[in-house]
Amino acid sequence: MITPISYASGLTYQNLIKPILFKIDPELVHVHMVRVGQLCGQINIAKQLLQTTYAYKDPMLTQKIAGITFANPIGLAAGFDYEARLTQVLASIGFGFGTVGTITNVAYQGNSRPMLGRLPKSLSLMVNKGFKNEGAKTVVQKLSHLHFPYPVGISVGRTNSLQLKTQKQSITDITSAFRLFEQSNIKHAYYELNISCPNLLGHITFYPPKNLRKLLTEIKKLQLTKPVFIKMPIEKTNKEFESMLDVVTHFPIAGVIIGNLQKNHQDPALDPVEVKKFDRGHFSGKPCWNRSNELITLTHKHYGKKLMIIGCGGVFSAEDAYIKIKLGASLVQLITGMIFEGPQVIGQINQGLVQLLKRDGLNHISEAVGVER
Repeated sequence: MITPISYASGLTYQNLIKPILFKIDPELVHVHMVRVGQLCGQINIAKQLLQTTYAYKDPMLTQKIAGITFANPIGLAAGFDYEARLTQVLASIGFGFGTVGTITNVAYQGNSRPMLGRLPKSLSLMVNKGFKNEGAKTVVQKLSHLHFPYPVGISVGRTNSLQLKTQKQSITDITSAFRLFEQSNIKHAYYELNISCPNLLGHITFYPPKNLRKLLTEIKKLQLTKPVFIKMPIEKTNKEFESMLDVVTHFPIAGVIIGNLQKNHQDPALDPVEVKKFDRGHFSGKPCWNRSNELITLTHKHYGKKLMIIGCGGVFSAEDAYIKIKLGASLVQLITGMIFEGPQVIGQINQGLVQLLKRDGLNHISEAVGVER
C-alpha cells in the first residue's frame, strides 16, 4: 500500500506542480530543477526529509550484480544528470543507482533548440540534446572529491563534433574519455558505453559488427577497472540486434541497456498531432515500451547467461518495471516516468515491486528475472 505521505505528494505533483511546470519551457525547467536537486544534496536535513518522504527500502529488492550492491533495481538513466550535479541527492528520493552523463571527451553545448519537448498524450519527451555536457575533464573535477550514497555510473560517448570524421578518430575520442575517468579518483561503480544516441552530428556509427568490434577491442586494451554496460539502440531488426550482441559477448562487457530513444516518428504509441510539432529529435517514454520489451525478451532468451540486462523505456509504474524484470531485466532505468509522475514515483515503484513479488509468491526480486521468457 502506498503510504499517505507518498500518496499526498503524488497528488500535489499531479494537480499543482506539474500543471505549472508543463507551461514552462522544458529545458528551462530541467536546468532549474537539477540545480534545486543539487542544492538539496548539499544539505543533510534536506536529504533526510526527502528520504523520509520518498524513499522505500526492503531487503527483497537488494541485489549484487557485477560485484555491485544495488539497494533496489530502479535507476536514473543517462541523459538527465549530464552536468553531474545530482549524485548526492538521488538516493534520498529512492533511486537504487544512477548514471551521470552521457559525458564526452570534449564539452558540447547541445544541439540547436528545441533540445526538449513534451508530448503529454504520448507520455513522451522529444529529446535533441546530442550529448550536451561539460566534458570529461570538468566532470572529473566535479566528482573526484565526492563519496556516493549509492552506485554511480558514468556514461561515456563520442564527442558530438563534425571534426571527428572517421571511425578511428571517434574511437580515439571515446577511449580518451575512458582513460581520463580511469586515471581519476572518482569512486564510481560502473561505466556505460553509449553507442546509440540518435541525435549526433555526422555519420559515424558503431552499429555494424565490424565497427563495434574495433571499438570494443580498443576499450578492452584500457583494462577498465569497473564493469561496463552498453546502451543499445531499439530501432534495429532482431537480426541486426543479435549481430551486435554476438560481438559484445566476445568482450569483457557486463551487460546491456535496452534501450535508447524511439526513432520511428510513426510509432503507434505517438500521437501524430504532437509529433508534427517537432522537426527534429527523437522520443522517450511510452513509444519505446514495446520494442524495448521485445529486445529484452530476445536478449534474455539467447544471451541471458552471458549478459545482464538493464531495461529502459516506458517505465511509469511498479507494474511497468515488473514486466521488464519478468522479461529478463535485472535492473530498470527511467527518466520520463519521473517527469510525468513526480519524484515520489521511485519509492512507489519499489514499494509496488515488493507487493507484486509477494502476490506471486516470490521472496526476492532476482527470482522474478526472466520468469516470462
